[in-house]
Amino acid sequence: MLISETFYSLQGEGELTGVPSVFIRTAGCNLRCNWCDTPYASWRPEGTERTVEYLVAEACTHPGRHVVLTGGEPMIAKSIHELAAALRAAKRHITIETAATVAPDGIACDLASLSPKLGNSAPDERLPAAWRERHEATRWQPEAVRAWVDGYAYQFKFVVSTPADVAELEGLLAGLGRDIPPHKVLLMPEATSLEKMRERAAWLGELCKARGYRYAHRLHIELYGNKRGT
Repeated sequence: MLISETFYSLQGEGELTGVPSVFIRTAGCNLRCNWCDTPYASWRPEGTERTVEYLVAEACTHPGRHVVLTGGEPMIAKSIHELAAALRAAKRHITIETAATVAPDGIACDLASLSPKLGNSAPDERLPAAWRERHEATRWQPEAVRAWVDGYAYQFKFVVSTPADVAELEGLLAGLGRDIPPHKVLLMPEATSLEKMRERAAWLGELCKARGYRYAHRLHIELYGNKRGT
């Protein structure tokens, strides 16, 4: 498997914020989000080939039992199902961070962290028009999302820049035809700095209070800033 990085840190986002976790970041993505904070795993994927056995052994050297499979898009990574099965056999708790454009197909997973991309993710002129069209056609796959929601414990994590983004995500969720409790919807301010995160937190926190959504702090930015391996 082509792996961009592995590291042991505190989970920075979602329901398990603060939990010590081993992160396995696969290289490669089927999207090109304009604000992507891991371009080395998506826009310009780079990494090292690692075997499933190597990755499981590394994960088991750390005291925490939680493992996060992330990317890029981990669900397009070669041998991702084999890796998840081996981690399950090693009694690890598995979170999969995915844009939910690919159906789970029975993958071992304890928490599906679903982050469908909104219109604010559209890539700019750094990419040719064909890539921008591909991104737009791929970023929302309702059948794949339903498969995750129907088969797994899940959370929705949305990156939000403006109130218009909230209206968009509400429309997407309503179209799923599933009862999504508001507390399973986590809204994160789009930011790579503590200052920008706090600026957007002011109105986003009030919106979450009004509608019952969960405000999702980004602990890794608070603790470490926007850098790799955190």
